[in-house]
Amino acid sequence: MKKFLGFLLLGTLTLGLAACGPGEETSGGKPSKEDKKEYDLLVWEDQDKKSGIEEAVKQFEEEHDVKIKVVEKAYAGQIEDLRLDGPAGTGPDVITIPADQIGTAVTEGLLAKLDVADGVKSIYTESAMQSQIVEGEIYGLPKAVETQILYYNKDIISEADLPETTDEWLEYSKAVTDKEKFGLLALWDQIYYAQGVLGGYGGYVFGQDSEGNYLAEDIGLANEDAIKGAEYIQQFYQSGVFPTGIIGEQGINVLDSLFTEGKAAAVISGPWNLTPYKEAGINYGVKELPILGNGEHMSSFIGVKSYNVSSYSKNTELAQEFVEFITNAENSAVRYEKTSEVPAVASLSEDPIIQASESAVAVSKQSQHAVLTPSITAMNSVWEPIDAALQTIATGKGEPKKVLPQAVEQIQASIAATGK
Repeated sequence: MKKFLGFLLLGTLTLGLAACGPGEETSGGKPSKEDKKEYDLLVWEDQDKKSGIEEAVKQFEEEHDVKIKVVEKAYAGQIEDLRLDGPAGTGPDVITIPADQIGTAVTEGLLAKLDVADGVKSIYTESAMQSQIVEGEIYGLPKAVETQILYYNKDIISEADLPETTDEWLEYSKAVTDKEKFGLLALWDQIYYAQGVLGGYGGYVFGQDSEGNYLAEDIGLANEDAIKGAEYIQQFYQSGVFPTGIIGEQGINVLDSLFTEGKAAAVISGPWNLTPYKEAGINYGVKELPILGNGEHMSSFIGVKSYNVSSYSKNTELAQEFVEFITNAENSAVRYEKTSEVPAVASLSEDPIIQASESAVAVSKQSQHAVLTPSITAMNSVWEPIDAALQTIATGKGEPKKVLPQAVEQIQASIAATGK
């Protein structure tokens, strides 16, 4: 997700790796013997996720008589590194990135188109596969899905006593909140999280046409429903149940700290915190997000991680074979066991291993109410203005009916200026 960037510098690769432009490759999709390196494919995997594909990599190497080099890099920062390393000839053949970066990457010419058979496309969930398509062309295959879920501290509140609605959570929070204890905490001053409320009330980022293509000119962040959702959010801040420290860039650190210190009964976060919260010694449970005050289920953005082929790869055919292999049902199941990342393969949702996982079930249930994070380039114009507007609302410095339209005007101006 966009908020969790990290960067790992990659050293210079073996001498003689010549720079090549997008789409260039040797015959057969593999290097010639004269051009043979210490590896045939360089794969950038997500940080701390290499263990999930080690067995599959070995099998692919044996079956294709090739060598794969896997380097771990924070996935949200890989596109930025590819912008430099791709043209320099030191970039990867395969990367793993969040799907909301694909639109921009395609516009910049960083990703190769994939020729994927219908039988391969059909194994993934519809939304996950859709996240890889730009103007009818496929630019990757999904590896995992994630969306926000509710974490609750079992030592503070039992599952039987959990409020079912955000209205009930607000009343619970009012009753327990003091300087050291809090009820439900959320980062609703950021659109990534606030969309769960705005979307549940009928707001949206971009409209879509009949084929699912996003319409950058149709922005629903200041419509009547979005304003109602923002006014609902404002109640939580005005009532004092959210500490002032969870507003702004440091908000996520404060929220995590309060939960891991046992001071918050519940927080809205994502699967990325399953291990950190466990390592902090918190006896937590997870559930899908609650029902909103209007009776609708709370929405959320669904994020898709994918494997994509660099347009600078000299071995695009082999790279696509690898991507199809690494994301098939068998290897996706193994990766889930090793990393706990919920797979994008539709049939695995009913797998006993996944059904036995409380967190995987929570992600699966919440995904039914989630929407894809828009992947078009125009999304880059959304984050900053709408986050600033939400923070103005959260701090009581502006009213939704005035602040949200102003943010949309800024978004429209930015889109017009960039022409994307």
